[in-house]
Amino acid sequence: MNLDSCEFIKCIHVFFQILTKPIELSRVIHFLEDPLLLKELADVFKILYICAEKSKDHPEYTSVLCDLLKICRLPFLKEKTSDEVTYAQTVKESLSQMGFLMRVPNADVRNQICHSIISVYRLHPTSLGYRVQLLEKSGLAETLVLSMALLENQPAVKLHVLQTLQMLSSSSDVNCSLILKAQGAQQICFHMNEPDPSGQVLFRSSEILWNLLERGCKEEVTAQLSNMDFLTLKKALKEAFLHQLLNGFRHYDLQLRNDLLVITTLIAENPKSPLIESLFAKQLVLFVTFPELKSHNPLVRNLKLSYNNEDFEMKRLLLNLVVVMSKDLSALQLFKEGHVVLALLHLVKPTAAPPEGQSGPRNWNTVQQEELQLQALATLATVAPLMLDDYMTCQGNTCLLLLLEWCTERDAYFGQGHSFHGTGGRGSKKAQMRYCVRLLRSMASLGNEAINQDLFDQGAISQLTTFPEEDVITLEIKADIQLILSALCENNPHRKELFGSEGVEMTVHFLKMSTEKFYSGLGHNKLILSTVDCVWSCIVGCYTTEDVFLEKEGIFLLLDLNMQNVVLGTLLELCDNPKTMSHILAWRGQKSLTTPGLLLQLWRQEEAELGVSRDLYGRISDPKKPILCYYQEEKDSQVSPPANRPSAAVMDVSENLRSKIYSVFCKLGFEALPGLSTEDYITLSIVTRYLDFKVGEVWDEISKELSLEGVRPVTPDEEALDTIAKMTEDTARRVTTQQSSMLEQRDKEDVSEEKRMYTEISSNWKQQELTAQSWEHFVAKTSNYKILKETKEHQERSIDSSRPKPKHKEAIFHPTQIQGLQITKFCGRVMTVESTPANLTGGPLANTELALERVPIQGGALRKLPTATEDPEYFNTVSVK
Repeated sequence: MNLDSCEFIKCIHVFFQILTKPIELSRVIHFLEDPLLLKELADVFKILYICAEKSKDHPEYTSVLCDLLKICRLPFLKEKTSDEVTYAQTVKESLSQMGFLMRVPNADVRNQICHSIISVYRLHPTSLGYRVQLLEKSGLAETLVLSMALLENQPAVKLHVLQTLQMLSSSSDVNCSLILKAQGAQQICFHMNEPDPSGQVLFRSSEILWNLLERGCKEEVTAQLSNMDFLTLKKALKEAFLHQLLNGFRHYDLQLRNDLLVITTLIAENPKSPLIESLFAKQLVLFVTFPELKSHNPLVRNLKLSYNNEDFEMKRLLLNLVVVMSKDLSALQLFKEGHVVLALLHLVKPTAAPPEGQSGPRNWNTVQQEELQLQALATLATVAPLMLDDYMTCQGNTCLLLLLEWCTERDAYFGQGHSFHGTGGRGSKKAQMRYCVRLLRSMASLGNEAINQDLFDQGAISQLTTFPEEDVITLEIKADIQLILSALCENNPHRKELFGSEGVEMTVHFLKMSTEKFYSGLGHNKLILSTVDCVWSCIVGCYTTEDVFLEKEGIFLLLDLNMQNVVLGTLLELCDNPKTMSHILAWRGQKSLTTPGLLLQLWRQEEAELGVSRDLYGRISDPKKPILCYYQEEKDSQVSPPANRPSAAVMDVSENLRSKIYSVFCKLGFEALPGLSTEDYITLSIVTRYLDFKVGEVWDEISKELSLEGVRPVTPDEEALDTIAKMTEDTARRVTTQQSSMLEQRDKEDVSEEKRMYTEISSNWKQQELTAQSWEHFVAKTSNYKILKETKEHQERSIDSSRPKPKHKEAIFHPTQIQGLQITKFCGRVMTVESTPANLTGGPLANTELALERVPIQGGALRKLPTATEDPEYFNTVSVK
């Protein structure tokens, strides 16, 4: 682009005056006619620098300086594509020099510098990224912030500088950092409420602060704003906010008011901020309770809200400010004086719709009211635990239980669920129930007996046992409700009894939940933990509810869960009930796993995680450290632990499951346990001696502490310590020997079992071989006549050999049939046969009996004895003697 010749006529005149050597007319013509190039930028800024120096003594150079700055507003062209890289350093230094020209006290010069910077950012033909990068490297943002101290009497220039800073900070993180480096947040806030006829200073200042918050370091911005003294804060921020709140009516004014409230919230995040000292916090608390509470304060007497979106946004920002300010305990007194809790409870109450055909007083619409109700509940969850007296005075429990009852009612209410707090509550009251229950949980978990007794007296336990259908929001509600019940019933047998069968049914229902849901991401894992805690707090300790829990197979459900610290602790507490033992021993897990086997498996897993020294078979590998964990060895140092801190051996008891597993076995016993393998018995031998080993560890720590402190025990005590250490080591060696014996016995049993299996396998194979041979012989008989003939001959010989041989001709034969009796003699023994009774057979010889042992032999013959008078039997016996 060619330069304006009128502007350069003045420049040529100046050139002829300031240059010592003559100027060639050709160069002047070239300068006038040709466009400026990037390579000529250094010469132009050299002229600027000379003019600025001359203007100190010759004010007429000021106008020339302004004209030259106007030239800088015009684009500098590139001859080559590489000019951007080649002349990058030159451009950066030139822009830095432009910023340093802000020292010239002339307002026109300063305004022209700002115009030129804006033009360089917007109008240059070079790429935007290139221009932004050079502006960042030049440090112009920092220079402009520092120059604001020179602009006290030049408000128009100051406004122009703010406009330039707004542009520089809108798209560059580096420029925001440079502004903060020059304490820009504090400087801008300090000047934001100065008199301004244009009304733009406050707007530009708030926009710059917004840019710094979004693109800069939020912590640094907050720190700078919080470091202002309370007079500056009162003058700058407080008056600006009140002016916009009380006098603003345009949409622009309302937005600016809300922006100032956000900046105020950031200042309040720093506990060292002078928000309370400047009395600004007290006025803000007044606006928090408006319009819910009536006040005669002049600030709100004539204050009117339009209930539009900007007013609604201001109300939300004020509620958020309450949460931020609650971190400062000194603000709680302001909340108490301003009745903040009462105002929040007023927002929480569900508002009934006006009768059909009638219009109620002007207020928030349905959507706005829902969001404020939810945010008020979230705010109370933070504030109410800090203000218990106000909460009880305002009957907070009653208000929340009524709200919870409203949440369970079926009516035409339709939740919008648009806001952050309303997530998942569209079309229902789940969002209100969620935050209501969360607030009740916050109050009940404080352990304040007055609050818990008040909840109990109002029937909270029975009211909290009904649940809606299951989803993400509902699962959170269920978990919170069970935590509330746990807080109410813990250490109170009467309340546990009132928890009753309905409460037990609720916990059993949740314990039956499939373990696959634990990893669904919906919150089932949190629900199961709260359920186990509810069992511990609401059931354990009351035999009535414990018996109902056992009848519902609650022990089985607990054992089905992955045994963790809370579950195992609950199980241990339930072991005090004598009915629990049978349930524990009757449980079976996968692959017929028994409860003792499960506990021993957990013991091995725990020791593996703790790094306890064990050999390949689970035996004690170091008798001097039978149950020592790796972190106990790490804590062994040359410094004795303080007296107010438990030792490593004592802390180990509460930090892992081994002590609980040992306690459960103390209830179950250590002998005659079902379903244990050799590995389990090896582990059980260690569990049995756990207490002895732990006592030995404690005495060993005592001995080491005495040694570290240079204390020598008296001789009897030293001997006692040595004896205890030796006894512990001997016990470990005996356990190791016992474990080795178990392994040897297992090996013998394995060998015996192996032999038995081998014998059985060999027998099976032999039988298979015989079967195969028999089949082959059978097949051979059917296919080979010769073999069939041989087989038949063999069979006939076998039959002949089995027939009785003929008697000797002179031998006397005695018949065995004697009047219906038959005597059979086998190898010298005589068998007595009793006939069937006559009343069953009706035969003539039915009553005949024979008892050879009682028959006298006369003449080598037998004679019949009298019939016995025994009772008839359906099945007669045969005795062999």
